[in-house]
Amino acid sequence: MHGEYKVPGGKLVVVDLDTEDGLLRRVRVAGDFFLEPDDAIEAIDHALEGAPADTDAAGLAARIEAALPPGTVMYGLSAEGVAIAVRRALARATDWTDYDWQLIHSAPESPALHMALDEVITTEVAAGLRPPTLRVWEWAAPAVVIGSFQSLRNEVDPEGADRHGITVVRRISGGGAMFIEPGNTITYSLSVPDSLVKGLTFADSYAYLDDWVLGALGDMGITAWYQPLNDIATDAGKIAGAAQKRIVSGTGAVLHHVTMAYDIDADKMLDVLRIGREKLSDKGTRSAKKRVDPLRRQTGLPRETVIERMIDSFRGRYGLTTGKVTDEEMARARELARTKFSTPEWTARVP
Repeated sequence: MHGEYKVPGGKLVVVDLDTEDGLLRRVRVAGDFFLEPDDAIEAIDHALEGAPADTDAAGLAARIEAALPPGTVMYGLSAEGVAIAVRRALARATDWTDYDWQLIHSAPESPALHMALDEVITTEVAAGLRPPTLRVWEWAAPAVVIGSFQSLRNEVDPEGADRHGITVVRRISGGGAMFIEPGNTITYSLSVPDSLVKGLTFADSYAYLDDWVLGALGDMGITAWYQPLNDIATDAGKIAGAAQKRIVSGTGAVLHHVTMAYDIDADKMLDVLRIGREKLSDKGTRSAKKRVDPLRRQTGLPRETVIERMIDSFRGRYGLTTGKVTDEEMARARELARTKFSTPEWTARVP
C-alpha cells in the first residue's frame, strides 16, 4: 500500500507498507523533508512496524514521538504528517496527479445559479460523470451567501441588503456568511472525489485541499497559511474563508469552496451583515479592515491577474484542461436555482 501526504506549509511524506494479521508490516517512510539525526528515519519505521492497522492518526503519531532519538529535529515534517500518510495508505487514498483536472471559468452568473452549479457539478463528480473540477466563479450581482445552518435574521440586516441592492442566498455547505461584490471577490470551488481526502480528518482536509493556493499566493509574494478551521491568513489579516459539503451519493465527493477578499468595502459590509458587528466586537477590533486584508493591497495586481496566476499555479502542479458546464448540467442547475436556491423556503429555512 502506498500513501502520500503534503504537510501544510511543509514537505511531502510518502509511506509504503503492507499489513499482515491486522498489523502494519514492512513500513518505509520517505519524502523530500529534512530530518536530523539520520537514524531518526529508522526509528520512525520501527515505531510503526507492528502497530495495529486500525490505530488512528493520533495513536500512530504518539508511537512515532515516543521512538524519536533525543534531539531529533524535523524540517517540513511532523509525526502527525507521517501518521496521516499511513492512514491514507491504508484507506487507499488517491492523489491529485491521479486525475485529469478540468477548469470551468465562464461568464458571470447569478448568486442562486452559483449555489446550484456547486451542487450539480459535485453530484456529477460523485457519480463519476465528470472529472474532478476547479470552478472559478464570476459574479453577476452583489450578494450575501449564508451558511447552510445559519439563521437568516441573525446574519443579515434586510434593510441594509435592500439599501445596497444585495441578494441573499443560502449555500449547501456550513460555515459563516460571505459578503460578495463582483469586482472585490475571488471565489472558487473544488469538486473532488471522496477518495482524494481518504485518511484525512474533516479538519485536515481543509488545509490539504487549499495547499495549492498557498503556493500560488507565495509566488505572488504573499506568505499565507491555513488558520484552522477554515481561514487563509497572513500577518496582515485574513484573506479568505473556506467551506465544505460532503456528497454521499455514488462513490462520494467533496465540495470545497473558498471566497477570497480581493478588495472590501468594510462600511457596506457592516451595514449588511449583523454578525460582522458582533465578531468585530468580540475580537476587540474596531474596523473590518483590521481583520480582512485584501489581496489588492497585498499583491498590487489586478483581480484578473491574481486569478490567472492562481489557475496557472494549479495547472503547473496537477495539470488542468479547459472545460465547461455541459448543457445538461446547466439545465439542471437553472431548475435547481429556480426551485430551491431562489425560494424563501430554502433561504429562510433557518429563520
